[in-house]
Amino acid sequence: MSRLAPLSGFPEWTPSERLVEAHVIDRLREVFELHGFAQIETRAVEPLERLGGEAEASKEVYVLTRRGGETAEFGLHFDLTVPFARYVEERQGHLTFPFRRYQIQKVWRGERPQEGRFREFYQADIDVVARETLPAHVEAEVAVVMARALQSLDLPPVRMRMNDRRLVEGFYRGVGIADVAGALRSVDKLGKIGHDGVARELAAQGVPETAAEAILHLARIRSSDSSFHEAVLDLWETTPTHADGEPQKLMAEGIAALGALVEAVNAAVPGTAEADLSIARGLDYYTGAVYETTLEGHEDLGSICSGGRYDSLVAGGGFPGVGMSIGVSRLVSRLVSRRMLVATRGVPSAVLVAVMDEETRAASQSIADRLRARGIACEVSPSAAKFGKQIQYADRRGIPFVWFPGADPTGEVSDGEVKDIRSGEQVAADADAWNPPAEDLKPRVVRG
Repeated sequence: MSRLAPLSGFPEWTPSERLVEAHVIDRLREVFELHGFAQIETRAVEPLERLGGEAEASKEVYVLTRRGGETAEFGLHFDLTVPFARYVEERQGHLTFPFRRYQIQKVWRGERPQEGRFREFYQADIDVVARETLPAHVEAEVAVVMARALQSLDLPPVRMRMNDRRLVEGFYRGVGIADVAGALRSVDKLGKIGHDGVARELAAQGVPETAAEAILHLARIRSSDSSFHEAVLDLWETTPTHADGEPQKLMAEGIAALGALVEAVNAAVPGTAEADLSIARGLDYYTGAVYETTLEGHEDLGSICSGGRYDSLVAGGGFPGVGMSIGVSRLVSRLVSRRMLVATRGVPSAVLVAVMDEETRAASQSIADRLRARGIACEVSPSAAKFGKQIQYADRRGIPFVWFPGADPTGEVSDGEVKDIRSGEQVAADADAWNPPAEDLKPRVVRG
């Protein structure tokens, strides 16, 4: 039988790596719930017409068919926003608004696999959705929750870069750009094709050179407080062709909102937020704040968490909200490949109960069950080999303790002794009383 080639883009972690993934998910869940977000889970499939809204995303949908060749009706969801919108639309009469939800599930996307990018991966989303209006302070709250969630993982510092659709749209319209979304898509490529490449794309769209230079200058403005507004206003005043009125009013709203957002997030999680007016991804969808988060020292990984403010979650209007999404699998891939977080062992067992011979296996099993009854994970040796070989087996498995049953003067099997195979210390022990050190009771995830 020929050997099957592995499928790229579908991660299958080792037991130790899976423990890191589970640790990340558990920490995120803990922080989300600590801030009052309720967990939901949606089905993995959606009707194809719901998944085809975005031209690019629709090309990445995995379509489901049954054998027989009938027309496909369903596809696997490529993010958690589409199913969440449908969930709110269908259950709006049973939800209390503002509705605070978190969702940690796998999604599927048929894109080209590369480091940190998979075809099957976990996402972790939080959203606050209202029925009619949503206060601006929620934009800061969601960012703070995500920053604290990432902080709980004991990672290198995160940098949450922020922009505001109103600031950008007001400025772009003010310098004479009609197709704001098209210009944003070009500016989003700054990191890939550079200043000159973006300038050429903008020229091809018919954007005047003075306007192109102005928005590229805007994209260079950054600050960790509200002081960026001075640079924006100076640029506005020195740009030769701009319109006052509605664009200026929109820009002013965005400046004020972004300044308040950055300062509120940094007050809660110091050193996290930065106004970065080069952030363009998603601004053709989001209507207020937009966030992109990177891990310091690992910027090559790209954004590990993004999101923003939107006017309407469901088609037809209504349900404004703000949300952010962590690419869990992207983050985990870096954590395990660089050994930034590691599991102390790959198996849950703290103890291997040795077997003297097959006739006394039941006694070894009884010792194991008494340990399990007290919450100590253990397993019984698969064979009655020499004790040295059973110790080697425990060592290969990463099990720290080996329990050796004994025999009393009558020949009955006794509890015997337990050995820490790392230090060599061996002591008499009672299966109804002995406990491993707290740090050995369960596998732990620690910094590498």
